[in-house]
Amino acid sequence: MSTLKVGVIGCGSISYYRHLPEYHANKEVEIAAVCDIDAERAEKVATQYGAKAFSDYKEVLNLAEIDAVSVCLPNYLHAPISIEALNAGKHVLCEKPMATSKEEAEAMIRAAKTNGKTLMIAHNQRFVASHQTAKEIIDSGKLGKIYSFKTTFGHPGPEEWSADGADSWFFNKKQAFIGAMGDLGVHKSDLMRYLLGEFTEVGAFIETSAKNNTEVDDNAICILRTKSGIIGTLTASWAYVTGGDNSTIIYGEKGNLRLEADPEYSLIEEYQDGKVIQHKLDKIQTNEEAGQTNSHVIDHFVDCILENKEPLITGEEGLKSLKIILAAIESQKTKKIISLD
Repeated sequence: MSTLKVGVIGCGSISYYRHLPEYHANKEVEIAAVCDIDAERAEKVATQYGAKAFSDYKEVLNLAEIDAVSVCLPNYLHAPISIEALNAGKHVLCEKPMATSKEEAEAMIRAAKTNGKTLMIAHNQRFVASHQTAKEIIDSGKLGKIYSFKTTFGHPGPEEWSADGADSWFFNKKQAFIGAMGDLGVHKSDLMRYLLGEFTEVGAFIETSAKNNTEVDDNAICILRTKSGIIGTLTASWAYVTGGDNSTIIYGEKGNLRLEADPEYSLIEEYQDGKVIQHKLDKIQTNEEAGQTNSHVIDHFVDCILENKEPLITGEEGLKSLKIILAAIESQKTKKIISLD
């Protein structure tokens, strides 16, 4: 395969900020097709990237020359269209959350296996330099036993950056299924699994208190426990009106790690003996400016296809991270701690 020909289905903000510019920057890729139900938006993007424009995703899937697609659509369409794409013989990079239920996610995984195609979920936090360095430190045993953590992902809300502003599908429960928990919380469930291992129990308080005219959650705090007994909190919010917080703090026997919690240093190691190590690393990506920081998601997806290797975030990995969010919703409904075993 000389050049990977890709189609991007959905031309909203996540395509604009991430998928399209990062595919365009990859020398192994040609953006061959773009699709959006807003035909004018699709035409504009197609002109910018020299691609064909479509308003019906089925036409993209029917193109024999397309090797892979990005599914950048409202949450309720992730599973059905990913499955159609896999069945059409395309590799799939699907935005998060990968599905709206365990059953949908399992169907996606089956479709990938049946068709022998790559399915990757676009969780970008594993590729952040501070997070990868933190994993090396934790795995090395330098912190000793890990006791607890707190991780947060919050910003003022999708209306600040979504292509459709306050009218965005993010606020439509039928289309979004979940709010801040699906938009932000699932990123953090994936990150904490990557850093600390699998979780066994989830409790949650989930509210719709900051946004009007929506039924989806905009504030959530989860309590999590790992198999090894590490406990911590995961917060997802669309109510941080003064800006974003994407920080994680890990507390260990011999010291703490502060990730993305300082404006200058992406990672700070603090030890019991008073030693402090400050790391200036590549900044965590934001959606404030197109093309400012590579998320590495697209490049990894492309490499996995071209080299026929398994991606870091497979469908199975995406499902494990989704299960934590689904358990949080169940905890809110039942007022009980939910077991993931």
